[in-house]
Amino acid sequence: MTQPRELILYTTLGCSLCEKAKLEIWPLLTQFGLQLREVDIADNEALFERFSLSIPVVGLGDPTEVCTWPFKKEQLEEWLSKRLI
Repeated sequence: MTQPRELILYTTLGCSLCEKAKLEIWPLLTQFGLQLREVDIADNEALFERFSLSIPVVGLGDPTEVCTWPFKKEQLEEWLSKRLI
């Protein structure tokens, strides 16, 4: 059995928009066989520089190819479909 792929949520402590983003993300995890992993951008200088003004941001591992907030479930579903199916 293979491990599910990860959907990375670039976030930071106290990000209220990130909590809203999770509501859009959760329904898609099972559909795409993904596991959510939260990455705090405050722990990585490069990620902080890249995303400090745009979190929440989700990606599949390549921080140069991400889906940025604001997004709705349908928009994220389309973004994921183009990359996973």
